[in-house]
Amino acid sequence: MSDGDKNPASVAAPAEDLQGDGRWMSLHHRFIADSKDKEPEVVFVGDSLVQLLHQCEVWRELFSPLHALNFGIGGDATQHVLWRLQAGELRHIRPKIVVVWVGTNNHGHTAEQVTGGIEAIVRLVREQQPQAQVVVLGLLPRGKSPNPLREKNRRVNELLSQKVPLLPGAFFLDADPGFVHSDGTISHHDMYDYLHLTRHGYGRLCPGLHRLLRSLLQGQEGHDP
Repeated sequence: MSDGDKNPASVAAPAEDLQGDGRWMSLHHRFIADSKDKEPEVVFVGDSLVQLLHQCEVWRELFSPLHALNFGIGGDATQHVLWRLQAGELRHIRPKIVVVWVGTNNHGHTAEQVTGGIEAIVRLVREQQPQAQVVVLGLLPRGKSPNPLREKNRRVNELLSQKVPLLPGAFFLDADPGFVHSDGTISHHDMYDYLHLTRHGYGRLCPGLHRLLRSLLQGQEGHDP
């Protein structure tokens, strides 16, 4: 959707503090403070799928060596990530790559609106960090069995695969290694609650992402990706 002000998924907004403990805003401020003495090559930004990745061995094995920072907050939708970036989470750093993984929490938004929100994030990152390439990760299937949200995420990915490559410096990666079985179900061994990944699930998904990041970084160093 080109007219962003009519798309709620692409209008920056802070997350509502439903619990009243200020955790979301505290995490936002911590990300800004923690980045002041860092020189990351890669920054991950997104929702709980990004946040939980930081707690897995695969983060230390694959992404810490890339000098990566993790700016994931559980429950975030596209409008929340937009607000965080507008409010300065990338202000003190100059990463070579920004990985964006968000959209599955955009309940009440259409697939087209979610896609527009992700496009707005890519444009904002490129505006703030023109030296950085942006990798947009596809949304994962969700729910043990086929359901409308899974179908919406599939449609978002279809749209992203068409639109993201047209944006300067942006890449789309559907890193799903095949979480949906032939009978349409998802295993709890991959997604413990049929939404969030287990360590095994991350172990299946992350190598493909790691290969792309390494390729892009090598390309920036003058090698052919």
